Formats: sequence, structure tokens, C-alpha cells
Amino acid sequence: MSLLTPSFGLLFWMLISFVIVFGLLAKFGFPVIVKMVDERRAYIRESLESADEANRKLENIKQESDTIIKDARDRQNAIIKQATDEGNKLVQSAKDQALVEAQKQMDNAAQRIEVEKQRAMEDIRLEMAELSVRIAEKILRRKLDNPESQHALISQFLDEMDTVKI
Repeated sequence: MSLLTPSFGLLFWMLISFVIVFGLLAKFGFPVIVKMVDERRAYIRESLESADEANRKLENIKQESDTIIKDARDRQNAIIKQATDEGNKLVQSAKDQALVEAQKQMDNAAQRIEVEKQRAMEDIRLEMAELSVRIAEKILRRKLDNPESQHALISQFLDEMDTVKI
């Protein structure tokens, strides 16, 4: 007998043992193994579907968050622009109001200056008139000290009044 060529009896009993083991496995082992493989396949499929669903949800959430961030930035820029515009308007309004107030004060000052100028001119006129009267009074007293100069002055006034009436 050779090692490479088995005998017919050995082949027969090996075949019978193989059929019995295969039958037992086919009856009891393979259904359990197939069931476990199917369950594992179903679990893996469900896990992949769940992972795909989670990825889709994550992508949607990412897009929504990007949209929300973009909207928030747009609103922020709009609010900043509006605040800047309102600030500029307030500054311009304050400048305009200050210019109007300054013009009013300048006009009031000019009016007060004009009034004061008129008063000063009136005071100067009054003082000049008073001074003229005093000077004339002093001149007249000197001239009227003697009676001859009184008569000469009266005659001169009368002559001037006659010429003025004509």
C-alpha cells in the first residue's frame, strides 16, 4: 500500500463519514450559520443605511448652519450699516443745528452791536450837543459881559433870522 493511493475500504468509510457529517451540518449547522450570516448582513445593511442617513442629516445641518451664519452676517452688516448711517445723520444734524445756532448767535451779536453802536452814537451826539451848548454858553457869557457886545450879538441874530426867513 502506498501513501498516495488509498484503499477502497478507506475511501468508502471516509465517504460515509463525510455524508453523515455533511448531513448533520446541513440539518443543524448550516441553517444556524446562514441565519447568523443573514442577521449580520441585515445588521451591516441597517448600519450602512443609518450611517448614510446620518451623513445626509449632517450635511443638511451643515448647510443650514452655513445659511444661518450667512444670514446672521448679512443682518450684522445691515445693522452696522444702519447704525453707521444713523450716526452720520445724527452727526450731520448736530452740525447743522450747531451752524444754525451759531448763525443765530452771530445775528443776535450783530444786532446787539448795532444797537450798542446806535446808543453810542446817540450818547456821542448828546454829549456833543451838551458840549456845544456849554461852549456856546461860555462864549456867550464872555461876549455878553459888556452891554455893547450884547446889542451887537442881538442885532446879528436878528439879521441872520431875517435872511433865513427870506
